Amino acid sequence: MLDLKKANNASIIAISVIMLLSTFLGWYLTPKQVLADAKPAIGLEKNIPDQFADWKIDPNISPITTAADLQSKLDELYSEMLSRTYVNSKGGRIMLSIAYGRNQGGDGTQVHRPEYCYPAQGFKLSAMHDAEMQYKQYKIPTRQLLATSGPRVEPVTYWVTVGETALRSGWERKFTQIKYGLKGTVPDGLLFRVSSISNDQNAAYQLQEQFTNDLLNAVSDETRTRLIGKPKED
Repeated sequence: MLDLKKANNASIIAISVIMLLSTFLGWYLTPKQVLADAKPAIGLEKNIPDQFADWKIDPNISPITTAADLQSKLDELYSEMLSRTYVNSKGGRIMLSIAYGRNQGGDGTQVHRPEYCYPAQGFKLSAMHDAEMQYKQYKIPTRQLLATSGPRVEPVTYWVTVGETALRSGWERKFTQIKYGLKGTVPDGLLFRVSSISNDQNAAYQLQEQFTNDLLNAVSDETRTRLIGKPKED
């Protein structure tokens, strides 16, 4: 005859062991090394030049004003943010936005992604697709989309970095975060976005690529690595 008392005791012991193992694994797998602590501060205001190649800051045009509730979320998530508009000698303008966070182990870049922040400002999104931006012998994985609000048409190109890896958002970001987490590391990262007001998407994307190449050529090797990670060669 089954001894119910012994069976209950065995069940209690098994459950206790499982709980202890779960607690241990949770502690063991929790990232403990903060990658940003081993690096100097990114210093966006200092290390992103006001003027380079044929570009200089346009003081007459500012990027769109961020709504107060969205700005409060950005302030919580990011260590540094930079928003500037540049103009070249031909009158071409590029809006640059960089948001850097020390902790990209979670969903830190989500709030600043164009898919989130543009609709929050009243824009409609369309023509979203994956692309690549050529920089010397490297290809940077990017995502491009079209943001519209009334007569304003704004082609956008962006990518995110997690640690030293540049990637598109979504599952690529999640997979990279998991890889860092399994190593016990909390990665830093950023979202790099360029956009311009234009009805010609192809011309806009070409200008954005030229601007980004000029910017990457103008910054230090260390800053360049922070912006695009360590890209793979073609």
